[in-house]
Amino acid sequence: MAELKAIATQVRRDIVRMVHGCASGHPGGSLGCADYLTALYFKIMKHDPSFNMNATNEDVFFLSNGHISPLFYSILARAGYFDKKELATFRKINSRLQGHPATHEHLPGVRIASGSLGQGMSVAIGAALTKKLNGEKTTVYSLHGDGELDEGQVWEAAMFAAHHKIDNLISTIDWNGQQIDGPTDKVMSLGNIRQKFDAFGWTTLEIKNGNDMDEVVAGLEKAKSLTGQGKPIAIMMHTIMGSGVDFMENDHNWHGVAPNDEQLAKALAQLPETLGDY
Repeated sequence: MAELKAIATQVRRDIVRMVHGCASGHPGGSLGCADYLTALYFKIMKHDPSFNMNATNEDVFFLSNGHISPLFYSILARAGYFDKKELATFRKINSRLQGHPATHEHLPGVRIASGSLGQGMSVAIGAALTKKLNGEKTTVYSLHGDGELDEGQVWEAAMFAAHHKIDNLISTIDWNGQQIDGPTDKVMSLGNIRQKFDAFGWTTLEIKNGNDMDEVVAGLEKAKSLTGQGKPIAIMMHTIMGSGVDFMENDHNWHGVAPNDEQLAKALAQLPETLGDY
């Protein structure tokens, strides 16, 4: 786990530097999900950085809450999909690393455009169905923000997945209780998300601390063991928005704000360089 934790720390360092470098982006959710995506790409998933768009005989991941692109790009670069030096171009003119991932940029690792919230589960279901029809024994993963569940399309997809027994799908909800306009309970109360997915016919499990690498890995391994049993799987993952940078933690104001020079220095002081900066 020490190696995974070191990767996650470097990824967090990448995130704050990238968002600062263009004075734009979404650090809060990116930092909160760093442990999850590190565990997925460096421990759990079977994937190939040489990148085949169809992901034949590979596990595949879809980022539905595309605004946490700094995290996604850092993970892809650190996993060998493209040179980590390209991270310095984040959100700059003619960069392949725009604010929300897009396929027309032909960036390895990106299979869907995910600027519009609510669509990722539908895409993941399509990929999972394709893999089942092709007889593959692989798994499709997707990540969603809790605020994203305000989108009705998510619940249509959830019904479809259960009805059609899409049991090679693992969808994770980043349950941090924050969205761009404030706490989710104040914007639009979500109630008990796990109970909702239970009622929709999914197999559910909960990761109580999505910023503890041991717990994240154990949760993902448990979810993987539940595939192939006739139900889609949903993980309710409790995270802290801004995790790893104390002044950003649990503050919705860091959903989409870049740190200034002084704040960057404070953040980097809390995130030791582990793998070498880009």
